[in-house]
Amino acid sequence: MAIFLEKTLPLVTLREGVVFPHTEAVLTFGRPQSNAGIEASFRADRLIVFVTQKNPNVVEPRLQDIYSVGTLCSLERILKTDGEINALVKGLTRVRIKDLTASHPFLVATVEELSEIIEESDEVTALTKHIANNFKHAVNIGKSVDFLMFMRTMSGVSSSEMADQVAASLDISTEKRQLLLEVLEVKKRLELVSQHLSRELKILEIERSIDSKTQKKFDKSMRETVLRERIRTIQKELGEGEEEDNKEVTEYKDKINQAKMPAEVKTKALKELKRLAGMGSFNPEAGYIRAYLDWLCELPWSCSSPNNVQMLKAEEILEADHYGLEEVKERITEYLAVMQLKKKYQSADKKYADAVTATILCFVGPPGVGKTSIGRSIAKALKRQFIKVSLGGIRDEAEIRGHRRTYVGALPGRIIQGIKTAKTNNPVFMLDEIDKVGADFRGDPSAALLEALDPEQNKDFSDHYLEVPFDLSQVMFITTANILDTIPPALRDRLEVIHFSGYTAAEKEKIAVKYLINKTLAANGLPKSLVSFPVAVIKKIIDRYTREAGVRNLEREISKVMRKIAKKIATGKRGPFKLTLKNLGEYLGPEKVTPVLKEKKDDVGVATGLAWTEAGGDVLFIEVVAIPGKGRITLTGQLGEVMKESAQAAFSYVRSRWQELGLKKDFYQSIDIHVHVPEGAVPKDGPSAGITIATAIISALTKKKVKKTVAMTGEITLRGRVLEIGGVKEKVIAAHRAGITTLILPLADKKYLEKIPANVQKDIHFHFVSHLDEVLPLAFV
Repeated sequence: MAIFLEKTLPLVTLREGVVFPHTEAVLTFGRPQSNAGIEASFRADRLIVFVTQKNPNVVEPRLQDIYSVGTLCSLERILKTDGEINALVKGLTRVRIKDLTASHPFLVATVEELSEIIEESDEVTALTKHIANNFKHAVNIGKSVDFLMFMRTMSGVSSSEMADQVAASLDISTEKRQLLLEVLEVKKRLELVSQHLSRELKILEIERSIDSKTQKKFDKSMRETVLRERIRTIQKELGEGEEEDNKEVTEYKDKINQAKMPAEVKTKALKELKRLAGMGSFNPEAGYIRAYLDWLCELPWSCSSPNNVQMLKAEEILEADHYGLEEVKERITEYLAVMQLKKKYQSADKKYADAVTATILCFVGPPGVGKTSIGRSIAKALKRQFIKVSLGGIRDEAEIRGHRRTYVGALPGRIIQGIKTAKTNNPVFMLDEIDKVGADFRGDPSAALLEALDPEQNKDFSDHYLEVPFDLSQVMFITTANILDTIPPALRDRLEVIHFSGYTAAEKEKIAVKYLINKTLAANGLPKSLVSFPVAVIKKIIDRYTREAGVRNLEREISKVMRKIAKKIATGKRGPFKLTLKNLGEYLGPEKVTPVLKEKKDDVGVATGLAWTEAGGDVLFIEVVAIPGKGRITLTGQLGEVMKESAQAAFSYVRSRWQELGLKKDFYQSIDIHVHVPEGAVPKDGPSAGITIATAIISALTKKKVKKTVAMTGEITLRGRVLEIGGVKEKVIAAHRAGITTLILPLADKKYLEKIPANVQKDIHFHFVSHLDEVLPLAFV
């Protein structure tokens, strides 16, 4: 390798690509530094060096950011546009960059020219001819190249020129192009170019083969379609064909007639059938129309379950399947009574003859109290089909209203799907977990439910897939929820809410004896004669192994006992097996629940409150201490904002009544009040602890003890008024479970006393108050 030229020239870096000697290229430049170098070179001798960057993201490259070998080029022409320069450059020779002598306003480099190592041999000649033939073949089968460059390459150029010109047209990465530029041995460069070209030629041949096969399939399909159309035309002229098509159309006509659709729906179905009859057998839309017609024909437009239910029989079924739930059973019997009377005595006033009698029940209550299971019992009592759809987690409106038929794989919504499954237009339709419906960019499903659940509108329920109205007015919808707060007000307004309260221990005991033991015996394959389950054992499971409003966990614990017995029998042990209070731990392990009981003694600064949770009622102990300080109030126990505000209101009331309570006028300036609710890991919120907090604060300040047997609940105002609260039944049951004998409730909640079980009322003395002044004499020792 002989170096015969060293010169200082403008240098421009390229982010991508390589310029080869013996080739021409049109390049676009936009960086100010590059534009300045191009203009300076064009004004001088038009010689310039192009070199590729190692990292294309570097904006102002230095010597270490560029490759050491570039190309000396001449600028043939330049064209300036908005902030850019387009230049036609011609590669002259390879150069090595020795140093950068300037960087502003453009790069200037000292370069030395590199000479190629040219070997004249038969092998080089053969390689050159081989590359020329392959290059020509590649162009013939679809390789895209510049026509002038192709003609120049094919017109007897030297081996070195051939290698560079073909290399410039190869579809390879910038790194591989740079490697070809740096190879000075012509023979080695020809070998590398030949390898890359052979690989590219192979890929082109594969692509050509795929295109050819695809075209053949397309041609064959088109030929078959044309021939079939000709056959159909000939058969039509001869009056022969269309038997198969006519058979399908006739079948659908029969189905449409048998479906007894409303007139407008029938018109729509016949219109779609006419479209289907005019389509070719292989039209892709024909399948969508068939699916649509199948849905229309299979829906129960006029098929109803008979309404000849006997009320006494229905009451027997409801009583046999569920213990308690009197309010729900009463509402169902009322529904039956209205249905029977409307059938027997049609209204003389035609204006109200078709008045809406459908109702949308909403069962609200904690988990495991029988909301879903009573839906099945209602369907059984009414002798109707039962359909259940879970709405928990649904976020797409199309789940309710269906998808438009323009979408691939479109289907009706879940309501229409359920009606089709029931095969009657008046099933009992349960929408489970309606309080857990979500909303996102796909729409709000709860808004889509408004039409379906409105008795005034659902006579013409519109599903996006059907595109025709369907009458849902005969459907008995039942919804279930754990809480009402998350149901939108507009939807809640359409629901008749029935609250399910938690079961008392006595009710759970009866449910276990009457239903759960027999159910779990059958589920585990055990005969009744082998297992003895005393009532005392059931009571212990309820008290020490479960803490819930319903009976779901109670059923699990009983089932666990049955499985243990089944295992013993399977391993050869013989019964009968009798459970006792002593051996219960062998089946269920250590006790899981420590019962919350009343305080062991009367104490200062501790008051017993009551709380409502999704799992039923619970007992809260409010603890208050007064410590030397500067009048601050501290609230702990993971309290919500509303509960914190109740505590602030209670303390403000105490400060306003300092004289009546026997406190100093400025007592709060020298003490801090700390209010704490134990079980700090459990979030607590709501206003109903107001009077409990106030009582505990007054006790801590006046050193008066609070009775351990007294519990209270009620919201407090700044004037000391006691306001109404919710969840009375659950709270009373929790107090009874904890051994409380005296209960202080707001006067406005006296109306709920009739819903409290008789055995609970018998054990508790109720005091209804309207002001905190009435609370203190009852609470303090």
